Amino acid sequence: MAKGEKRKKKKSGGVRKLDGSLKKSVAIFCFICSLALLYLNSFSLMITVKKNAISLAFMLALTFIFYPATRNSNREKPTLLDWILATLSVATCVFIFSSYDSLIARNLVPTVLELVASALLVVLVLESVRRSSGVILPILAVIFIIYARFGIYFPGILKHKGFLWSRILTRLSLADTGIWGTSLTTAVSYVFMFIMFGCFLNNSGTAKFFNDFSIAFAGRLRGGPAQVAVISSGLMGTISGSAQANVATTGAFTIPLMKKVGYSSRFAAAVEAAASTGGILMPPVMGAASFIMASFLGVPYATIMKAGIIPAVLYYLSIFFMVDLRARKLNLTGVPPEELPDLKKVFKETGHMLVPIVVVIYTLLTGFSAILCAVFGIASTVLVSSLRKSTRMSPKVLFETLVDSARQSITVTTACAMVGIIIAVVGMTGLGQVLALNIMNISQGHLWLALAMIMLAALILGMGLPSTACYIITSSVAAPALVTMGISPLVAHFFAFYYGCMSGIVPPVALTSYTAAGLSGSNPMEVAVSAFRLASAGLIIPFIFAYSPIMLLQGDFTPFALVTVIISAMIGVYFLGCGLEGYFRTPLPMVARIPLIGFALCLIIPGLVSDLIGIVGGSVTLAIATYYVKRKTKVQSQ
Repeated sequence: MAKGEKRKKKKSGGVRKLDGSLKKSVAIFCFICSLALLYLNSFSLMITVKKNAISLAFMLALTFIFYPATRNSNREKPTLLDWILATLSVATCVFIFSSYDSLIARNLVPTVLELVASALLVVLVLESVRRSSGVILPILAVIFIIYARFGIYFPGILKHKGFLWSRILTRLSLADTGIWGTSLTTAVSYVFMFIMFGCFLNNSGTAKFFNDFSIAFAGRLRGGPAQVAVISSGLMGTISGSAQANVATTGAFTIPLMKKVGYSSRFAAAVEAAASTGGILMPPVMGAASFIMASFLGVPYATIMKAGIIPAVLYYLSIFFMVDLRARKLNLTGVPPEELPDLKKVFKETGHMLVPIVVVIYTLLTGFSAILCAVFGIASTVLVSSLRKSTRMSPKVLFETLVDSARQSITVTTACAMVGIIIAVVGMTGLGQVLALNIMNISQGHLWLALAMIMLAALILGMGLPSTACYIITSSVAAPALVTMGISPLVAHFFAFYYGCMSGIVPPVALTSYTAAGLSGSNPMEVAVSAFRLASAGLIIPFIFAYSPIMLLQGDFTPFALVTVIISAMIGVYFLGCGLEGYFRTPLPMVARIPLIGFALCLIIPGLVSDLIGIVGGSVTLAIATYYVKRKTKVQSQ
C-alpha cells in the first residue's frame, strides 16, 4: 500500500475495520457479549443496576475498540489509549457492580473511591458517545452537569441552589438513576433483544424476501423503484427499528434502480433516507425510543405498538404521494416487466420467513412481555429458517448474527447511558416542570402554539442528537406541559417521539441521509435537505393525532369516526405534498401552492366545518390552478 493511500485510510473517520487475529478475537468478545445479555434478559434474576453494569462494561469496551478517537486515528487497530480506556471501562463497571450492595447498605453514602469511580464512569460515557454519536450529546450532557452544580449562577427561571459534587455523582452513576436508569435499562433489555431479533431475520433471508416482494409488487408503478424503496423500507422497519439499518439493507438495490429509471442520485438517496426513517415509526419493532416510552408511561409495549400503526401508515403514504408527484413531474415509468421477479416464486422460496414476524405480533398483542416476545421471535426464526436450504442458518451464520447483534447495539446503548445523565439532572433541579410551566405561559393556553413550539424544539434538538436521545429529552421537558393542557400522556409522548424520529434526516447531523448519500455517491448535506423536504408532508401527522387521539386508538370512538379522521388526514397529507412538490397534474404556481398548504393545515383540526373548508378549498385550488396552467400552455403553444 502506498504511503499516501495508507495515510488517507488512517485519517478517514468511521468505524474501524479490524483484520486478522484481532478481528477474530473481537468477534469472540462480541459473541460472548450477546450470549451474556441474552442470558441476563432471559434467565437471570440479578438486580437491574448489576445487569446494567455488566452490559455497559461490554458496550463501552466495544466502543473504544471499534470507534477511533479522531479522524487521524488508526482505523485498522485500536491504539494503546483505546485499550487503556476499554480496560478502565470494564474495571469501573465491575467495581460499581461489586460495591453496589455495600453502597445500598450505607444508604447511598459513597466512599472516596466510589466517587472517583463514579466520576471516571461519567467521563468514559462522555468519551464513548463522542466517538460513536458525535459531540453534540456530550456537550449537552456537560452543560446539564454544570447546571446541576452551579445553578445558583443561572438567570431567572433557571436559577436553583445547586448541588454538591458528591450528590451529583451519586445520582449520575452510583444510584439506580442517571446512567443506570430507565433509558439504559431499556436499551440493554428490550432494545437489545429486538436488535438481535432483527439480525436473525436479516441473516436468515427475510430482508431478501422484503426486497423481492416490494419490487415484484410495486416495480410496475410510475417511478417504480422509488415506490419499491418506500414499501421495502416500511417492511424492513417492522423488524429492524433502525433507520440506518434500513438504508444499508434496502438502499443497496433501490438506489441504483431509482437512478436507472431517471431519478437523480441526490433524490434517489433522499427517497431511501426518508422512507427508512419511517422504519422507526413502523410496528411491531419501533426503535429504542418506543420501548423507553413504554417504560416511562408504565404501559405494555403492545399499547405503544397499536398506537403507532395509523401514524406509520400515514407517514409512508405521505412519502408515497411525494414520490409519485415527482415521478409525474419527471414523466418517469416503472421497471420493465421482464426485469421484475415473479411474486409467486418469491413467496414460494422465502415467504415462510414471515412466520417469525407473525409470532412476534401475536405474542405482543396477547400480553406477553416484549423481551419474551423477542425470544419467541428469535427461536421461531431459527426453526422456520431451517425449513429451506436457502434460508437455513449454519453455525457460522448463527455466530455472525450474535456478533452483529452486539455491534449494532453499541451506539444506542451508550447514547441511552448518557441521556440518563440529562434525565437525572432534570429530575434533581426541577427543570422539566419549570420549562413546562413556561411553555404553557408563552402559548397562553393555545394548544396549536404549544405543539408548534415543541415541534420546533424537537427538530432543533434532532439536528444534533440521535432519535432516542431527542425523544427522551423532548418528552422530559415538553410532555408535562401537554398533559397539563389536557393531552393524554401517551399522545404527549407520541408527539415527542414522532419528531424525535425525524432526527435521522434533519441537517446537519442526519445520519440516515449520510448513509444513503454514501450509497448513491451524492453530497450528504444536499441529500439531507432533500430527504427532510420529502418527509415534510408527514410533519402534520402528529398535530392530527394531538387533536384527534382516536388516530392512536385512544379513548372511546366509533369505526365511522376513526375512518373519517384517517380519510381527512390522507387528504391533508396529499394536499400538503402537492403544495410542497409544486405539482398536481401540471406544475403549480406559487400563488396556488401557498393556499393549498393552508387548506391542508385546516384538515388538522377535527370537525365538519374545518374538514369541509380544507377539502373544498384544496380541491378548488387544484382545479383552478390546473385549468389555468393548461390554458396558458395551450395559448403559448399556439
